Amino acid sequence: MRYLPLTDDDRRAMLGAIGAGSVEELFRDVPSDKLQSAPLDLPPFSGELQVERRLAKMAARNMPAGAGPSFLGAGAYRHHVPAAVDHLIQRGEFLTSYTPYQPEITQGTLQYLFEFQTQVALATGMEVANASMYDGATSCAEAVMMANRTTRRHRAVISGGLHPHYREVTETLARFIGFDLDCAGPDVKGEEDLGARVDDRTSCVVVQYPDVFGNVRDWTALAQACHAKGALLVVVVTEFVALGALKSPGEMGADIVAAEGQSIGNALNFGGPYVGLFATREKLIRQMPGRVCGETVDADGKRGFVLTLSTREQHIRREKATSNICTNSGLCALAFTIHMSLLGEQGFTRMAALNHAAAVQLADRLDAVDGAEVLNATFFNEFTVRLRKPAAEVVEALAGKGILGGVPALRLYPDRPEMANLLLVAATETNTPEDMDAFATALREIL
Repeated sequence: MRYLPLTDDDRRAMLGAIGAGSVEELFRDVPSDKLQSAPLDLPPFSGELQVERRLAKMAARNMPAGAGPSFLGAGAYRHHVPAAVDHLIQRGEFLTSYTPYQPEITQGTLQYLFEFQTQVALATGMEVANASMYDGATSCAEAVMMANRTTRRHRAVISGGLHPHYREVTETLARFIGFDLDCAGPDVKGEEDLGARVDDRTSCVVVQYPDVFGNVRDWTALAQACHAKGALLVVVVTEFVALGALKSPGEMGADIVAAEGQSIGNALNFGGPYVGLFATREKLIRQMPGRVCGETVDADGKRGFVLTLSTREQHIRREKATSNICTNSGLCALAFTIHMSLLGEQGFTRMAALNHAAAVQLADRLDAVDGAEVLNATFFNEFTVRLRKPAAEVVEALAGKGILGGVPALRLYPDRPEMANLLLVAATETNTPEDMDAFATALREIL
């Protein structure tokens, strides 16, 4: 039986309210050749077993990251997630809970969010962290808006090393909310001078650490240059594991850290859901988006947790809200918290060391291949390789040999043909020496 929630009159009323004459006009921004003009070619009905077989056959056309050696990265990384993480997050009290609108009866949720905030603040070297955001890209955009509010300026400088998807999300908000962006061109070798772009109108400078091409830079001098001009430094981290080995953004003088937490406790999941992280200095806490859980005692002196700051539009007037993001990534944040708790401080550091060691071994193997050149002077677990042939063509050939050999830079920068031969390659603790040998051997055959 079909479920028809709306009548024709309902649709006409809604279209009229937004000024659209028809459903077709509603989708006028979608290219006509991309619209589905006829029903999908599907059988009218099938039994459950037949549907399962058909879908399984379709799914088998994919090559999941776990099916063979995978060196994919560029903002989403394959790490080992202990089985205990998945087991614990599926407990009913966690899996079915939504959001702590009634803090007095969600002590468990508030406690793990409190622990989550503590872990994020410690790893980033910042003083406070919120209870998570939607994902890393929206955290980045929210960081720029927070800097605008704090400095009362409306011009942000964006590094050419920032992941282009993060930049695009920020550009979208800038276009509709109304602030200026000064975006530098792609910085493949990590040599750009952003300090020269900071002036009295700059609210913040946004950099990535390590950057999208894998370069690791110390941003201490840039933080000082920003502060001298009254601007803030926003540090974006797409590979959170790097903070187990590198100097923290807080130590470098960052004012805001926006990060993606997928690497800890969360699988790739074809792109989501992920978990955005957000941390800052205590003096800026009231400008921070999202919400903060705090620890206190009740009237009987018993330890408890409360929703301390909630400057979202559900809690205060919309025009006073610091964020319009409607939810945090609660279950993903819980997975992050459990994995970090299992690792502990030493385990997190050890995990980071394993990642870097694997990347060093892989870089040495690939750099020895005729027709491949590693471009990075510094890196954590990801680097850029210049190939003799177009990277997309090489990646397809590698996939034919059962190896996911990285992300072509042209996929992230489709308007930059000069980057056609650049390949972003990542190695993690999941990659064995045999995986790396197979990659190098296959690459040598293809080139």
